[in-house]
Amino acid sequence: MIAPDTSTVNPTDSLVDTHWLDRDMSLLAFNARVLHWAQKPDVPLLERLRYLTIVSSNLDEFFEVRAALYTSLAKPKVDLSAIDAQAQAALSQVAHSLVDAQYTLYNDALMPALAKEGVRVVPHGDRSLAQQRWVKSFFEREVRPLLLPVGLDPAHPFPQVANKSLNFIVRLSGHDAFGRDNEIAIVKVPRSLPRFIRLPDKLSGKRTLFVSISSVIRSHLKDLFPGRTVGDFSQFRVTRHSDLSVDEEDVKNLRTALRQGLVHRNYGQAVRLEVSAGCAEPLAQMLLRQFELPVSALYRVHGPVNLVRLSQLIDLVDQPKWLFPRYEASYPHQLATTTPIIEQIKTGDVLIHQPYESFDGVLAFLREAVNDPAVLAIKQTIYRTGSDSVLMELLRQAVQRGKEVTVVVELKARFDEEANINWAEKLEYIGAQVVYGVVGLKTHAKMLLVSRREGHNICRYGHLSTGNYNPKTARLYTDLSYLTANTKITQDMEAVFGLLANQSRIPRLGKLILAPFALQRSLIDWVEKTAKAAAAGAAGRIILKMNSLTDEKLMEALVNAGQAGVQVDLIVRGACMLPAQRAGFTDNIRVRSIIGRFLEHSRVFYFSAGTQEALYLSSADWMNRNMLRRIELAWPVEDAALRRRIIDECLTTYLQDSVDAWTMQADGHYVQVHGTRSRSTAKTKLPMGAQGKLMARYSAKS
Repeated sequence: MIAPDTSTVNPTDSLVDTHWLDRDMSLLAFNARVLHWAQKPDVPLLERLRYLTIVSSNLDEFFEVRAALYTSLAKPKVDLSAIDAQAQAALSQVAHSLVDAQYTLYNDALMPALAKEGVRVVPHGDRSLAQQRWVKSFFEREVRPLLLPVGLDPAHPFPQVANKSLNFIVRLSGHDAFGRDNEIAIVKVPRSLPRFIRLPDKLSGKRTLFVSISSVIRSHLKDLFPGRTVGDFSQFRVTRHSDLSVDEEDVKNLRTALRQGLVHRNYGQAVRLEVSAGCAEPLAQMLLRQFELPVSALYRVHGPVNLVRLSQLIDLVDQPKWLFPRYEASYPHQLATTTPIIEQIKTGDVLIHQPYESFDGVLAFLREAVNDPAVLAIKQTIYRTGSDSVLMELLRQAVQRGKEVTVVVELKARFDEEANINWAEKLEYIGAQVVYGVVGLKTHAKMLLVSRREGHNICRYGHLSTGNYNPKTARLYTDLSYLTANTKITQDMEAVFGLLANQSRIPRLGKLILAPFALQRSLIDWVEKTAKAAAAGAAGRIILKMNSLTDEKLMEALVNAGQAGVQVDLIVRGACMLPAQRAGFTDNIRVRSIIGRFLEHSRVFYFSAGTQEALYLSSADWMNRNMLRRIELAWPVEDAALRRRIIDECLTTYLQDSVDAWTMQADGHYVQVHGTRSRSTAKTKLPMGAQGKLMARYSAKS
């Protein structure tokens, strides 16, 4: 088993001296758990490769968002008082170990396994003469016209290198056309070039052969510098700080300011430098100086500098037998296809458990509203919907049909800013009312409200969700959608939309709990209720499922509850700063993480305090930003049958998982759970984790 070496690292090392675990260490530990799926021999081969790319993509985002502080050490006039050098060194060690584990897996396991199956990325030294001639022709025809090497001299300074782009640095000997001996040149590789090119069948025999674009350019560098001799060279890739920041109080048009900011995002502060493992030390040092980075930010890699682009290879190979068996989500079993959805919602709340049940139920609800002449208005929040969205097209149709459409678009949804700006402009152009939420706060709540004339009344029907309105990710993320005609909930939704549009006053809400005003306090109140019940000798129980747990006030409340005797189970996919089962501190608190085929994304909060019981669904993780710097919602599930279903499917089943679960130890490390083999299908005879059980359950229902 290949794993990053964390044996010398204390996971309690932190940027601040507290009893909490370090958030960034916890994020890297999460990625180590994801990498484990790429290491599992029972996972289909191309899916293992996909998990490798997921870890690389996660690490890219980690560096783009979280690493700026750690890489400031090499910059002049930096206030080092805010930087814990020991924590920085520990984090760097774990990050390097994780990257090394990735490339070891890539070189020693995944590429040999593909080669055994007849799929290979052929390096220049292993190409036949016929293959070399074909690659040469491809280079001259498709690649060379797009390359413009830059020789460095006083008139040609180091060129701007975009975030995460592929580049080469080359050392040249001899003189240029003007008799000068400028020896360093930079070759920028356009993003438009494919990262993998398939060789023709006539040159591949019975195998499936590819060449990488970096190998194609590497083998023809000398052709780019006629009259010069190419010496040392290396591919390199720089990652830059990419968290957009604008002073919302000081801009007149947030959309315009963000669009301008997107232009500069690709050229922010450098935070990481990746080079080939064999990169000559003088070239590596020159690049570090150029990007003002410490040595710890240098990553020497044994392979392509961008493993994320291996996803292209997965698509090109196109072998279903090396992928997970196709899973067809069932249509929401609470919804009948022969009856209008609004009529069904009138009889009771509807729960959709994605991706086991299809997001088509949500689309059907919106489509029905768009086509219903009695529907007068549609209001919706948009956080991440993607650049090609059926849902957004439905909103456009609603406008064209004369309905009042209000869309709250969050322009600052990280890395989705451009798509959201484009949708905002399109909707505004055709007459939708587009607002951008509250200055200084991200609108992360997920809600859709339909207003319909029924006789002399206006009736409302709502959809709330733990996840985004994105049909593509709805097939990959576990989330809960909630359709309701509950008057108190829909009135609350109307009030929240009013707040987002006119910001006149904080609304009084009957059922919904709204951040940043009440959510943190309400959750603490429920935790304290369980603590009081336990202290009085009654049963106290808390089960929470979320993506991240980093809010100190909420963690303190959980610690106090555990010390009062409350049994606390936390199902936290990613970063968790609360240590589990630490003697005298968190003895009654257990933390587990589920990593499976789907990305765990639903947020479920269950509290039992004596005879009182409550279950909430929410858009919010237990993070300070979600509680105090975002518009978030939590809502109660009061229907007893739905509450039992959620407890069974989202909590109990996950606490019983002995296949895909990892449990946190007292020192903050995670170990994989190995329990008894659970019953599975007669065909596989393999144990099934929570996700596998739910897939089987809903497949049977369909």
